[in-house]
Amino acid sequence: MKILLILSAVILSSVSYSQNSGESNFDWELKGFGNFPKQDMINYPGDPSFDVIYYKLNLNVVYSPNSLSGEVRVIAQAKRSNLTRIFLDLSNNLYVDSVKGESGILTYTHSGSRLNINLSNALSNGEKFIIDVYYHGTPVYTGLGSFVFDLHSGQPSIWTLSEPYGAKDWWPCKDTPADKADSSDVWITCDPTLIGVSNGILTETLLDRNGKKTYKWKSRYPIAPYLISIAVSNYAVYEDYFKYTSGGVQDSMLVIHYIYPENLEGLKPQLDKTIPMLKIFSDLFGPYPFIKEKYGHAEFGRGGMEHQTISSMGVFTEAVIAHELAHQWFGDKITCRTWENIWLNEGFATFCEGLYLENTEGKDAYNSHIFSIMDRAKRAKGTIYVQDLSNISEIFSNTRTYSKGGVVLHMLRGVLGDSLFFKTLRTYINDPSLVYNTAVTEDFQMIAESVSDSSLEYFFEQWIYGENYPKYFIDWNYSRQGGNLYQVNVKVEQAVNTFPKFFTMPVQLKISTSLKDTIIQLLNNKQIQEYSFLIEGEPVNLIFDQDNLILKNVSITDPGELTNPQSFLLVQNYPNPFNNSTSIKFRLPRRSEVKLRVFDILGNEVVQLVNEEMNAGVHTINYSPDLVSSGVYFYRLEAEDFIDTKKFILLK
Repeated sequence: MKILLILSAVILSSVSYSQNSGESNFDWELKGFGNFPKQDMINYPGDPSFDVIYYKLNLNVVYSPNSLSGEVRVIAQAKRSNLTRIFLDLSNNLYVDSVKGESGILTYTHSGSRLNINLSNALSNGEKFIIDVYYHGTPVYTGLGSFVFDLHSGQPSIWTLSEPYGAKDWWPCKDTPADKADSSDVWITCDPTLIGVSNGILTETLLDRNGKKTYKWKSRYPIAPYLISIAVSNYAVYEDYFKYTSGGVQDSMLVIHYIYPENLEGLKPQLDKTIPMLKIFSDLFGPYPFIKEKYGHAEFGRGGMEHQTISSMGVFTEAVIAHELAHQWFGDKITCRTWENIWLNEGFATFCEGLYLENTEGKDAYNSHIFSIMDRAKRAKGTIYVQDLSNISEIFSNTRTYSKGGVVLHMLRGVLGDSLFFKTLRTYINDPSLVYNTAVTEDFQMIAESVSDSSLEYFFEQWIYGENYPKYFIDWNYSRQGGNLYQVNVKVEQAVNTFPKFFTMPVQLKISTSLKDTIIQLLNNKQIQEYSFLIEGEPVNLIFDQDNLILKNVSITDPGELTNPQSFLLVQNYPNPFNNSTSIKFRLPRRSEVKLRVFDILGNEVVQLVNEEMNAGVHTINYSPDLVSSGVYFYRLEAEDFIDTKKFILLK
């Protein structure tokens, strides 16, 4: 889900984006949506005595005066013997008219948002039963919305957003992601000027004798209660088709968008990006999970929510579209079993925004996205594994659940390498025990370990169940061993953390010398650790984790100016990407006239950092751009007949 506001960009075509965006870019803090007081009691995870097989929602929606009435059928299976009583979750703001079973009227009580139902006879373990609940009322706005009577341009807009505990605010159900129904139907009766939209396939539209229309939607894929949705408005409809190959045969799936009429023309260019996104994610993870039904968007009054087969959308930037589409794999096909593991939904979708960028704009765009979410992840408090389920803003924390969750996948990619990492994602999303089912962190960890044939307990223990991130302090020096051979000594120290006390991670050192660059892979598994190696050429610079594979802070002690430099050298700036300032280091073997300039991607000069005669030695220039926008730039050093150019990324 993207509870948005404005998310970022260097990313998706330089537009902003959301779903929990954050401060400057991502407003994942659910800003603008009111306060989320702790609830005294969360009815979670539902009645364990039965398993839901099927839901049918037959709803009558009236706007002004606002009201909802309905009949909900639940087909379920007993999970223990001698079952005589069950409960469904249903808000006290709704009034139950009657409850029926297969043998007739059933007795019930309704309090504490629980509908307690006495069955007509005791059921044995595995026995199926049917419950029909008739109810009415006006749903009350809670959480992120649940059920909202809204307006757009003076026209009705009625929509739902049930994550995490809001399904019970508008229909009786077992309100937990752990119990998916095998299939569902949603029938929406409303004013004939409006269109009712829900999950799956529209099988029939009826006009009754009272002039109302009924839209009958059918879904035959397993679905969690919070992913069942309705959206009702005077929509304009925009259709296209996603063409794909199945069993060697070309086929197509409807891609349909329900958009407020006043917005459709302006949104078409963004909506048209949905089909290329479907292709990218299908290539990465396997076919779109609900290929026999549809995918599309229904406009509503929030940022974005990944309702199964029909994402509800209030913002149509590339990032939000990509995020909600990625959820169809990570969140809808495989759903977090408990809200403590919500990162399996939101962290994955946030990471997939970067994968979309990588496949459309290149690795630099992906790196920029990672740099952005790392910046937010550093502000995370507590563990990614959610500790306080009574606070909705804690479950959907911008910094933890979305940003740090996404960064964890980026770091796992660095640990495993691309081949094993993407094999892990494909294996996870297609695992027979998890497909159209639910998962917890340990399920994903087990698959990653199986694919990589290595233990990753240290990784998940510290990043999912631990807090904070490593703060590295690097001291280094070198000494000449004869000829062009130098011994480099590196001391890596971590600041003491709460849990873990220190972080274990494979790390990369890049040592630049007068002759070449040398990259060294190390396992850093102690709070204080020292390394020594022999390097060919006089060392001029050391970069720790040059590819930004670790969420971290790092401070590197400069060993001082080099003596008797032998040649000109321009070193890669650090940090890169950067958002406030970066350091550019170069070496001169003798006193020289020096020019150091920055250019944009079109070759236009942005700024001249140096234009003077300088002494021999190593020089460091700090660059803090002011009025320069985010993007890819180049810096060029000219000294005598030496010219070298390197690229960096500015992210604001």
